[in-house]
Amino acid sequence: MIVVYTPDDGSEPEQYDARSLLVAEASALQRVIDQKWAQVKANLYDEDLDAMRGIVWVLKKRVSHGLAFGDFNPGVDAMVTRMDRREVEEYVTDVVTTVRSANPEVTGELLAHALREVPDAAADAEHARRLIEEATADGGKDEPPSGNEAAESAAGEPSPTPTSSAPDTSTSASSPTSSTSHPELSTA
Repeated sequence: MIVVYTPDDGSEPEQYDARSLLVAEASALQRVIDQKWAQVKANLYDEDLDAMRGIVWVLKKRVSHGLAFGDFNPGVDAMVTRMDRREVEEYVTDVVTTVRSANPEVTGELLAHALREVPDAAADAEHARRLIEEATADGGKDEPPSGNEAAESAAGEPSPTPTSSAPDTSTSASSPTSSTSHPELSTA
């Protein structure tokens, strides 16, 4: 999960990758916000202010060693979360696989419509668009491309093999950043 922090001073948004934390940093974060690491990760999907603030703070400390948690106090609208490339790959692959196994005749157009909000929820929107386009091509109905194959062809090199489990397969129409939801397919 990527936390995007936009400073109030008008400077460019900064991206902080939660996966890049070291154990000591995660431990410091846990102590400061009184959440276990698993809670922090889960709370990032819900854009929990403490979890986002903690990620940005602990990663900013790499450069500003003396930065105290209390000294980093961004506005409530200054931070948002975005899915990293691997999370987008897992999400798209899971949605396509789940929907096509439930309804092998679903069209790529309907799948693309169901995944339409994913690029807005992704840190790399162009990567998400390419992946969705490849995964929803009607010629690939039998087997959607894995996120790694799509990323490899798009970037010219393999992406890391996913090790975390894919999100649950609820059919609610909530945000793609929610770890328990998938877009709802509709014919409207």
